[in-house]
Amino acid sequence: MSSYRVLRAARHETLRIRGLDMHVRSWGPAPRADEPRWLLLHGYQDTGDTFQFLVDAFERDWPLTALDWRGFGSSEWGQNGYWFQDYLADLDALLDVLCGDSPARLVGHSMGGNIASLYAGVRPQRVRSLVNLEGFGMPRTAPGEAPTQLVKWLDQVKSIPPLKDYDSFDQLASIIRFRYPRFGEARAEFVAHAWGRLQTDGRVHLLGDPRHRWVNPTLYQREDAAACWRRIVAPVLMVVGELSDYLPRLGADGAEDAMRSIIQDVEIARVAGAGHMLHIEQPEAIARLIERFSNTH
Repeated sequence: MSSYRVLRAARHETLRIRGLDMHVRSWGPAPRADEPRWLLLHGYQDTGDTFQFLVDAFERDWPLTALDWRGFGSSEWGQNGYWFQDYLADLDALLDVLCGDSPARLVGHSMGGNIASLYAGVRPQRVRSLVNLEGFGMPRTAPGEAPTQLVKWLDQVKSIPPLKDYDSFDQLASIIRFRYPRFGEARAEFVAHAWGRLQTDGRVHLLGDPRHRWVNPTLYQREDAAACWRRIVAPVLMVVGELSDYLPRLGADGAEDAMRSIIQDVEIARVAGAGHMLHIEQPEAIARLIERFSNTH
């Protein structure tokens, strides 16, 4: 097991969401009637477990819930591939179960931040506040890319994607430490156990459906995303890792002025010593930012 010492233990459960068994874990007390529940939304190829570092870094014991998106972590795999709109519908259904008509606080990292931002625009009445950790859209595409993208997708859906596996958790942790040196040893070990599972063949297999690695047959449209973001009415905190290469890949779309021109009530914060995986690399700094933001919104 990991040498990381968990300070706040999670409670685990399985919820049936849109025909799939979805794994969720919660920390802290049940939310009071006058206090929104927090939903923590993980990124691509991640799981809700890696929010543990952020949870432990909070000063206050908040009512927190993190899910594994469909096909990730311990949630059930989709039967017909994965469409980005499914994540929005899963979030909508999850809020029905957990929050009823009450608005929630959303904290999303990377893919989870993109889902949360789109959702806050199309269901503005359901979002009290939004913290977006490095989930600011994707690079623009051009219509001319569509034929090649469709050909690649058609070829992939005929294939059987291989499952990645490793000799041991130690081997997986060493690979994680090499790829993310700012994690440190204890956090890398914890992440290895969050991302992998020991199977009956004695090897550690990565959790998650490998079909997530297929290209999407539908090109990303920045204009569509921006149209949703313009409808956000909740206060937004956007957090950037100063060492991340995420915003530079977006070109002019990643500039602060571009974000401020689209989202009406946005605060942008930069975290020193953090890359794209900032909630794992600098959880104490992220926790301080989120709590300060939430205490005033």
